[in-house]
Amino acid sequence: MFEHQKGQVIETESGGKAVVIDIIGKGRQSTVYLVDYKGEKMALKWYDSKVNNLERIRSNIKRNIADGKPDNNFLWCRYMTKVYRQTGSFGYLMELIPDGFERLSDIVRGYRIVNDSVTGRVMEKKVRFSSLYTMITAVMNIVNAFRQINKSGKSFQGLDDGSFFINTHTGDILVSDCDTIASHGTDLDIHIRPAYKAPEVIFGSIPNEISDTYSLAVILFRLLFRGDAFEGEKVVMDVCLNESEIAKHYGSEAVFVYSPDDTSNRPVRGIHDNVIKFWKEYPEYIKETFIRTFTEGISNPEKRVSFGEWQNIFIRLRSEILSCVCGKSHFISIIGNPDDKTFICPECRTEFATIKFSNRIFRMPLCIGSRIFMCETDPLTDDYMSIAGEFVENKLRKGLIGIKNCSGKKWSVRMPDGMFHDVLSGKGFPVWNGLEIDFGKVQAKF
Repeated sequence: MFEHQKGQVIETESGGKAVVIDIIGKGRQSTVYLVDYKGEKMALKWYDSKVNNLERIRSNIKRNIADGKPDNNFLWCRYMTKVYRQTGSFGYLMELIPDGFERLSDIVRGYRIVNDSVTGRVMEKKVRFSSLYTMITAVMNIVNAFRQINKSGKSFQGLDDGSFFINTHTGDILVSDCDTIASHGTDLDIHIRPAYKAPEVIFGSIPNEISDTYSLAVILFRLLFRGDAFEGEKVVMDVCLNESEIAKHYGSEAVFVYSPDDTSNRPVRGIHDNVIKFWKEYPEYIKETFIRTFTEGISNPEKRVSFGEWQNIFIRLRSEILSCVCGKSHFISIIGNPDDKTFICPECRTEFATIKFSNRIFRMPLCIGSRIFMCETDPLTDDYMSIAGEFVENKLRKGLIGIKNCSGKKWSVRMPDGMFHDVLSGKGFPVWNGLEIDFGKVQAKF
């Protein structure tokens, strides 16, 4: 593969010049360089001239640059380079990945490879989320990234778990490989692992919104369960795992590792320990959703879970997180029934009360630091990240929980005197046995 040298100047179609500083990494079809572009450090992805459909890829990148990025969660293509005369190859410039973001593949693996700055030795550095809440936030942001792409009439065509970078302390995400995002009806013919493709795409169909819902489920399974939805005993025992066999295991003969009707591909202890462990740690409605997608949804795309349904499922899962004072976190659906009025931490036996919203069957645990989001107080909004209210500890009486209105709107709240009072944004009120909150379209009771 042709390589640019340090100090080499590469011209862009817009007239600017990028100066090569170093190589960031190499793939089968491209090399990514660190460059200086008008005083700004950027990444330059340069395609090998031997790549199939090179002109089609170039046209797609130019179209994406013209369309602009859906939001700031995308490391979008910024500037196209001129075509290199000697080889006919080209590249494009994009922003660098900021510090604090980890590759999804490293999160799935549990560590990343680093060089010790003192000894120079290669080491494994653990990669973990700071909290259960942060992980679910990342999941919801990935779901939203898919929604944004499909709202713009595009789909992912070169997707794998290297396409996402996640801040494990905030749940923020960045989507890379945006050069392989293309309009519906376009086939870039990108060669990626079958594991990330819907079965119909493996066998020649053009990616679309329905195939993207399948790819999303693959990514979500890898993040939640730290493994592959279709790599179990059946795959491990295949001694001739060539390209056509892999296509069968993820396409025509795909068997979900927890299919209720076919146990031939169960996870293998010692190989798939993460999947075995984490499958037990999620509520039944989460597992049932994956089962539906990866059984009925394999051959019947209409049975797959939509982007909106995924979002609602994880809005629920986020609200069911019980963060105990002992430092442990749990999903209340695992330690009790969704409509239980109290839950007890299995680790330290601390008891937590719950609050019931009028628009859903499950309750929310009352623990300091928990949040109520706009999408929970207004069923008509699509805002799943803005905080409407927060459970806080009374500054004068330790252990006494109150709710702070952060919504920017006025709430009507039944206070201990039995009367409803207006609570303005920025103000708070105590949690008590007769508490009722009128958010407007939704009501909640203690």
